[in-house]
Amino acid sequence: MDRILRNAMVYRPEGFEKADVFIREGRIARIAPHIAPVEGAEETDLSGLHLLPGLIDVHVHLREPGFSRKETIRSGTEAAAAGGYTTVCAMPNLNPVPDTPAHLEEQLALIRRDAVIRVVPYGAITMEEKGRELSDMAGMAKDTAAFSDDGRGVQDEAMMRAAMEEAVRLDKIIAAHCEVNALLHKGYIHDGVYARAHGHRGICSESEWGQIARDVELARQTGAKYHVCHISTKESVEIIRRAQREGVDVTCETGPHYLVLCDEDLQEDGRFKMNPPLRGREDRAALIEGLLDGTVTMIATDHAPHEAETKNKGLEGSAMGVVGLETAFAVMYTHFVKKGVLSLEKLVELMAVRPARRFGLETGLGEGDIADLAAFDLSREWVAEPLKFLSMGRATPFAGMELSSRCVLTLVGGEEVWSERG
Repeated sequence: MDRILRNAMVYRPEGFEKADVFIREGRIARIAPHIAPVEGAEETDLSGLHLLPGLIDVHVHLREPGFSRKETIRSGTEAAAAGGYTTVCAMPNLNPVPDTPAHLEEQLALIRRDAVIRVVPYGAITMEEKGRELSDMAGMAKDTAAFSDDGRGVQDEAMMRAAMEEAVRLDKIIAAHCEVNALLHKGYIHDGVYARAHGHRGICSESEWGQIARDVELARQTGAKYHVCHISTKESVEIIRRAQREGVDVTCETGPHYLVLCDEDLQEDGRFKMNPPLRGREDRAALIEGLLDGTVTMIATDHAPHEAETKNKGLEGSAMGVVGLETAFAVMYTHFVKKGVLSLEKLVELMAVRPARRFGLETGLGEGDIADLAAFDLSREWVAEPLKFLSMGRATPFAGMELSSRCVLTLVGGEEVWSERG
């Protein structure tokens, strides 16, 4: 169906401009100050709204197949659409793990049946994510965003080297959850002020940055495209910054919770428990500095829903993981754009442009592009209320937070997949 979006403040790399957008056959056909009516085209007035390229989250856990009690592809993608996302990349810690073409096809079949936005799966790096044998990377390459054993670090250096060498051959990205198991010592929150004050077992920063340092050197030696998931420590930022300056092909992501909160904000509540954990104040400052100087490439939520009964056991007993698809843009807008730390254009770059560029994905950036778009009311004030989430997950450290900006319309291929009108 042809569609005309009228009177929106439309994203352009050089700044927003008021314009109409004509969509034909699922693509942006024209952007102009005024577009004459087109016979048969549906018109939508977006006066007062900002029209952004659809957001892209390269780190989402949709939990299917295998864990539909936590989230389904339908509920997770509906939540994503409500947050302004038009593409998400689904992590492989599933049952079965997508480590062969046949296992991947089980996931793809569910995506084709149930997803309301675009979902691009990750293939696992190793069989069953156990770190002992490479997956069938070649057999899965054409249908995957990248390869990851997310939820676990690849402990064996030789295995990671072999994975990178195969990824180079296939021209694919290795996306690493970096965690040295030998340094965890049964910790479950950051080894910082809160852990020491309240008698909790801590996770040291080196458990993250130690593996990043190893992998950066492997990427240098192999020429691999290397992406670091959910960085949280100041040392991680510096290692990646140095590697980027030296020409290593490394990018990274961090999440809104690591940029807004630190371990001083912890409460005895499972909604504050995720992996990696909320780190110290200096770590948060370093992440923000990395965001501003370009070291931190993109924002990703690590949306990781769990059943309520596994998140109500306090910090020690609760499962690790929080949700974020429905709050991420608003959290970043409220705490960084409204406060003048980031421009709106920079936020769009972090949440849409750079993820698309790095992972070879599409979004609605201009004429000729796929019509994946999200309209936001930046003046909307609201409170994060988990019971109103579309996600089956309810655990978020942002519960009760007053936020600014709300997605009111999301289009995928020019078709409406979310509207505040219902």
